[in-house]
Amino acid sequence: MPERPPSGSQAPRRALRRVGAVLAGLIAIFVLSTATDVALHATRVFPPWEVRMSDALFLLALAYRIAYGIAGCYVTARLAPDRPMHHALALGAVGVVLSAAGAVAMWDAGPAWYSLGVIAIAIPCAWAGGKLAMARTG
Repeated sequence: MPERPPSGSQAPRRALRRVGAVLAGLIAIFVLSTATDVALHATRVFPPWEVRMSDALFLLALAYRIAYGIAGCYVTARLAPDRPMHHALALGAVGVVLSAAGAVAMWDAGPAWYSLGVIAIAIPCAWAGGKLAMARTG
């Protein structure tokens, strides 16, 4: 049975819930990634901030960004008022844009493969997070 469009008073609230779901996933990814970066620098797994890391450490950073990207998109899909996969993929699109901007701004801070990898994982992570949320809800 097709879903009825929301009434006039429900439409703004539904739009806020949609934006809020995407924002919550984005915040989750940002907080988890930043906290892990800070912790790994503080424990000297990563070198001081001004020292360039080895490729192996950039690979570690990419690995946990994949996990956090999936988790953040899962959060988005679970909080979405409808169409969880669409919301997860919307966050993936936001991730592509933000990652591309970060790559341009920080191009010389690390290897090119890392910057391109962070861009490349955004949509697959979004799909995986959306799929996990949909599987959980049935």
